[in-house]
Amino acid sequence: MRGDAIAIRGLTYILAVARRPDPRPEWVTAVNRGDVLPIAEEATPGFTRDGLLREARARLGLTSPGAGGSHDGAIADFGDDRFLEPLDVLVAALEEEAQLTLLGRWITRRFLLRILEGRLQMTAYVRADPGVLDEEIREPLFVAGAPRTGTTILYALLVEDRAHRAPRGWELLRPVPPPDPDPDTFAADARIPLADRELRLPAIVVDGLDAIHVYGGRQPKEDLSAMSFEFRSEEFTTRYNVPSYIDWLARCDMRPAYDTHKLVLQILQRRFTDVQWVLKSPVHMRSFPTLLEVYPDARIAVTHRDPLRILPSLTSLVAALRYAHSDTVDFGEIGRYQSELWNGNLEQLVTLTDDGTLDPARVYHGQYADFLVEPVGAVRALYDHLGMTLTPDAERAMHDYLVAHPQGEHGTHSYSFADIDLDAAEQRAKFARYQERFAVPSEG
Repeated sequence: MRGDAIAIRGLTYILAVARRPDPRPEWVTAVNRGDVLPIAEEATPGFTRDGLLREARARLGLTSPGAGGSHDGAIADFGDDRFLEPLDVLVAALEEEAQLTLLGRWITRRFLLRILEGRLQMTAYVRADPGVLDEEIREPLFVAGAPRTGTTILYALLVEDRAHRAPRGWELLRPVPPPDPDPDTFAADARIPLADRELRLPAIVVDGLDAIHVYGGRQPKEDLSAMSFEFRSEEFTTRYNVPSYIDWLARCDMRPAYDTHKLVLQILQRRFTDVQWVLKSPVHMRSFPTLLEVYPDARIAVTHRDPLRILPSLTSLVAALRYAHSDTVDFGEIGRYQSELWNGNLEQLVTLTDDGTLDPARVYHGQYADFLVEPVGAVRALYDHLGMTLTPDAERAMHDYLVAHPQGEHGTHSYSFADIDLDAAEQRAKFARYQERFAVPSEG
């Protein structure tokens, strides 16, 4: 029997080889060799509002004109029309200013369509389950210091406390349907690999990005992605050189972005009970008054570091993300923009602190240097200030995390103030009021 079986398999193999399909196109052979990615057809079409809206609807099977049988009905499938103006500004800037490579266009098209599909799904979900809007977001804790000030490690340690819930990358990218609270089902959600492919792609394109910041579908993620569904987000200004969109974003009303941010959290907690959100993004610093309108009982953790160390590190990160999309990356331009942006944000922080907008009992200020010396001790100080309880189990989990994730585990992030073509003395004077107000030491 074994000989016959081998003979049959051998005959089958011979027959298969004797008759072959027509030759494949060369690009298929090249892809199978791992040489190239056939993306030109998908990447080449221009970015237009109507084209993207039609494609997003078609991807979800919405091929009819929309509710009411009209173009306005199709827009209604996205909830409302507040997102159209920023989308128009963004797509024009992507075409005219961003200087995207072919790969950059392909990545960007998928990015925009995923956002639009998510918006369609959220709108449909709310219509099917309007009770989700009654979900109460209680005392969310926002980690909202400037970038490169220890916010990532603080966030990671807070997540180790099982009393907290932090949105994972896949949840923020694809919040519908609400995740299943069963731990095994949650950990095996089919959206995880989808998000992982998107979030890991820049690190595949740009060597060394992981040494600056690690992105992934399972990782706790900055919640500005929830604001991107409204197209009012610094997620776009970080990835792309889009000056006209940057100007628009600086002037716009951020309330729609925070309303959508809240909706994302309401959807994500719909099947959970007793949720205590911990969230993180430096972008909140520019919008604290709006954040507090939407989340009046929010607690805020602000981390501080010498701005002359922030700027080159942040410039390096932004440059790496932009290099995944464009061959044209200007460190000087990025540094100048970040200097203006963060000078404005930090000056506003001083003002909002001094005028009482930020309740000192609900805002914790911590120094980057403290995290270097004793990170868990710094977290303990935050808990004490905000009236939270740090349990022994949570503290032990934080210690274990630090042991398992030593600084530099993904490589060394090298950067220099000289890279950003700014005058150190001028910058030092520019940020003097901020450093004096919060006793932020200069690092040299």
